[in-house]
Amino acid sequence: MAVGDGELWQRGVDGEPEAFGMLFDRHARAVYNFVFRRVGSWSDAEDLTSLVFLHAWRRRGDVVLVHDSALPWLLRTADFVIRNERRRQRFRWLNLTRQAPAPDEPDHADRVAARIDDEREARRLRALLRQLPRHEQEIVELCFWSGLDAQSAAVALDVPLGTVKSRLARARKRLRDLSVAVPSDSLENLS
Repeated sequence: MAVGDGELWQRGVDGEPEAFGMLFDRHARAVYNFVFRRVGSWSDAEDLTSLVFLHAWRRRGDVVLVHDSALPWLLRTADFVIRNERRRQRFRWLNLTRQAPAPDEPDHADRVAARIDDEREARRLRALLRQLPRHEQEIVELCFWSGLDAQSAAVALDVPLGTVKSRLARARKRLRDLSVAVPSDSLENLS
């Protein structure tokens, strides 16, 4: 039987790093996808995902679980980490460099090309998303992209459930007006 996030988190708080590692394995991909969609760069998303879990480890006593899941809290933490990183970049003009693969490593040109295509698509989607008000952008990011239900999104945003539902309805309408195809099965799960 799978151990729930609540039990794993408590074991992590009690000093068991293996339990926190299991939480990382369980939620790292969802956090990475959330961050990637916000920043549009796979290398930055990897770095920021690491920062999210470092912050989570440091603040492991402050977690708020929803339906025995730490994911909404982790996504809220990811939002804070992204905002802080953007502030740092504005003030320090960070230049991130990518290391070239060592000569004896295989060529990963196909994987790199796919990642570049993913980044291009993420930029296109972010451009559409920027046409929505910020509070509706957050709802799309959490509910459509990260797959949270309305209650989990309410915890992640620290707003009432009714606010999430009304923002979600407005975001759906605006997206339809912008002719953005949103899978109908995704919309049904968010009511």
